[in-house]
Amino acid sequence: MPVWLEVLLEIIKISVPALIVFATVYYLFKTYNENSQRIRMMELKKENRNLAFPLKMQAYERLALFCERISLSNLMFRIRNEAMTAGGFRLALMVAIQQEYEHNISQQVYVSEDLWKIVNFAKNDTINVINLVSKTVDENASSLDLSRAIFTYLDEVKITPLDKARSAISHEASTYL
Repeated sequence: MPVWLEVLLEIIKISVPALIVFATVYYLFKTYNENSQRIRMMELKKENRNLAFPLKMQAYERLALFCERISLSNLMFRIRNEAMTAGGFRLALMVAIQQEYEHNISQQVYVSEDLWKIVNFAKNDTINVINLVSKTVDENASSLDLSRAIFTYLDEVKITPLDKARSAISHEASTYL
């Protein structure tokens, strides 16, 4: 057998096991790094959840408070002034709702998109109720007349969108407890 063939066989005898060892070490190192990275990501997600949980709960509380503050019965008692006309009272109610909404708009970051749509719908429906009922009362009538008309409307309606929004807020918040 020629010398160069013997040298080649020796190189192959040494190289093949070295390549197998290298491939095995590479695979084990790669697997270890992937698992280590996956564990770090899980720990980060857990830490983020622990940090985000209080913010989510606070968002649900603030949205529930928002619904309470813009409920017509509460809003009318807070806003109504004897000297106001029905038109002025209507405008004051709508401004108060808009201010409450703007104060709580950042909460949409912490709740589901569906819940935010429900809350938005409830706000818009409340404004629509004010506009609808105010059409039945003369603009120059007293704010008391508009209040009575709104209370009459609310007595006729069994469940308002605000009631549904409160229920949706409670339901979504309970999924995190």
